[in-house]
Amino acid sequence: MGPVSNFFNEPFFVRNFLRNTIRDLRIGSYEFRYGIGAVIRPNYAYLVYQAAKQAARLGEPRVSLLEFGVAGGAGLRAMEHHAVQAEKIFPVKIELYGFDTGEGLPPPEDYRDLPYHWKANFFKMDVADLKKNLKRSTLVLGNVADTVGTFIEQYNPAPIGAVSQDLDYYSSTMAAFKLFDADNTRFLPRVICYFDDTIGGDAELYNDFTGERLAIHEFNATHSMAKMSPAYYLTAMPLAPVWHHRIWSLHYFDHPKYNTFISEENQQLTLSGR
Repeated sequence: MGPVSNFFNEPFFVRNFLRNTIRDLRIGSYEFRYGIGAVIRPNYAYLVYQAAKQAARLGEPRVSLLEFGVAGGAGLRAMEHHAVQAEKIFPVKIELYGFDTGEGLPPPEDYRDLPYHWKANFFKMDVADLKKNLKRSTLVLGNVADTVGTFIEQYNPAPIGAVSQDLDYYSSTMAAFKLFDADNTRFLPRVICYFDDTIGGDAELYNDFTGERLAIHEFNATHSMAKMSPAYYLTAMPLAPVWHHRIWSLHYFDHPKYNTFISEENQQLTLSGR
């Protein structure tokens, strides 16, 4: 469906108009705007906020966030904006890394890369221009199959707390997943993941046997102590926006801090249940 048909299928026009007004005029605190989704690219805000929050509760002074598939760089710049705000709320320093070929998509390898929807050279990056506009992010350029294997040794990132996956292909996503085989202490116990290409529309017809969804399935099938799962509380929210359905969490069950308590201290219920 195009923009016009989406408009006429939008049942909450007034609510969305108010949210966008609050976002554009920056009404209220950042935490207030974050809580109602009145921020730019709320999916990126969620990644940054949740990674910083978990790191702070675990006593980690630093945390890293990664984006696979930077393209024009709008998403990475949004993460930079949200990182500045999150650092004002949590006592955590945030590092940002963006992975991209810089040359657009490589040729699809087979049907699992959905060549009926993607083409080589889509999403080519203007590297020089993007570097001028990034304020705190590090670009990791090259084929992800090559760069991901040396990333930790070369950059020594803070524990990784969130990852945005937007590599489009099954093959590229599987290559990026090799990062998750590093020692689990290089990550937070639960890594928030955003998978851009898991919903789509009538052209993509994403399914569980191609693309990112197949990559997720195969990762889970081959890892006994690390599993990816949808964030069910987000999808269960009333009027959940589409990006809620693209959030997953990667759990490292044998992480040394997996069982560290990070929830609210006072959860006692009275006889009335309040």
